[in-house]
Amino acid sequence: MLRYPRDMTGYGPNPPDPRWPGGAKIAVQIVLNYEEGGENCLLHGDPASEAFLSEVTGAAPWEGERHWNMESVYEYGARAGFWRLHRLLAGLPVTVFGVATALARAPEQVAAMRDAGWEIASHGLKWIEHRGMPEAEERAQMAEAIRLHRAVVGDRPRGWYTGRTSMNTVRLAAEEGGFAYVADSYADDLPYWLRTGGRDQLIVPYTLDANDMRFAVPAGFGAGDQFETYLKDSFDALYAEGLEGAPKMLSIGLHCRLAGRPGRIMGLKRALDHMRAQDGVWFATRLAIAEHWAATHPPVDWRRPSEMNLDEFVAAFGGIFEHSPWIAERAHAMEMGPMHDTARGVHAALARAFREASEDARLGVLRAHPDLAGKLASARRLTAESAAEQASAGLDALTDAERARFAALNEAYTAKFGFPFIIAVRDHDKPGILAAFERRLEQDRETEFAEACAQVERIAELRLTEKFG
Repeated sequence: MLRYPRDMTGYGPNPPDPRWPGGAKIAVQIVLNYEEGGENCLLHGDPASEAFLSEVTGAAPWEGERHWNMESVYEYGARAGFWRLHRLLAGLPVTVFGVATALARAPEQVAAMRDAGWEIASHGLKWIEHRGMPEAEERAQMAEAIRLHRAVVGDRPRGWYTGRTSMNTVRLAAEEGGFAYVADSYADDLPYWLRTGGRDQLIVPYTLDANDMRFAVPAGFGAGDQFETYLKDSFDALYAEGLEGAPKMLSIGLHCRLAGRPGRIMGLKRALDHMRAQDGVWFATRLAIAEHWAATHPPVDWRRPSEMNLDEFVAAFGGIFEHSPWIAERAHAMEMGPMHDTARGVHAALARAFREASEDARLGVLRAHPDLAGKLASARRLTAESAAEQASAGLDALTDAERARFAALNEAYTAKFGFPFIIAVRDHDKPGILAAFERRLEQDRETEFAEACAQVERIAELRLTEKFG
């Protein structure tokens, strides 16, 4: 049994209506990353200097040495950039991703955050790379980050974002059990539930594109107006979707030492002015969004097809292809994952198993189907699915003349092709079925075999759609 853990479907073509408060067409969530004083530095017990997200072009870690220029760039964020952004964002709900050791070195800034009513979420213990970090060490650092955060801020963080993650980060945050949301994902424009760490953890995705970090990476923003344009375009696209009945969330990522520079902040100001000028915009903290989502769209406890064992899977889907449980058995052995936990996902797996089978095996599936309005129907020996399908087109209430016509067509068709006539009756009415019957009788066997197989797949799709509701 092969299982692929990544969810490549998400909400698919029909995302849920978030029902934002007040009927808002978009939720705008501003994050201010506070990392200054928590970055790699020999003074912090690290083996090398910082090299990430700064004005220093081509920066690399200095092993065993302090990097004066890098340190002063980060100091600018705390000394000047934070206060410039604090003035601009006054009156707006903001979520701070605060590195615990940085917050501990910023009593004035933490007091200002609290006075502004901002949410202070955890950004980990230190602003360092967690890739390759032993799981036990990362878990211990997470616990220490929460402890220190509580001591510095006054209460524990309700949100978590590491940023420079390992493959264990989200699971460890879920296992910790105290987070209303985890933001270590860039996978959607809406919150979503992730089953990990033994619980349903709410993920409120963050952003790396509507983010001032692109001032410090190749092919990123070179000037404030580029950031402004990108933010406005992002907002306008999502706002238009909201007007069309599909509201979304826009995350904006800021850093004190980047957007806090005078040459960049005016672009941010103009973008925010544009957003505030529109009706139906909900500016919210990340925690407010998480609490709203949990109340409006709580997790659903159900047995996911990709998590079923073989017996469960066959019991649930073995009858989707008429009297052919082997198709479900083969599908279960394939690579499956969260993207198969929908009607279309299960159908894709079953249809693939059917298509990859030999012609003789597929012929057996065709022959397992009953004649339309035939002897099995008269004797009421159809499967429940077939009986309901035939009844939907009125084939359970034929006149004597209609029954005789179907009998003649069935006999002619089976004699010519060697399998019964198959059609997804829910797609047709009685006249349409008879017209298709007569048309398809004129086809050659190869063409008709392919069409019959396509109809079998369509019947399965309709059954699964009904089953999933």
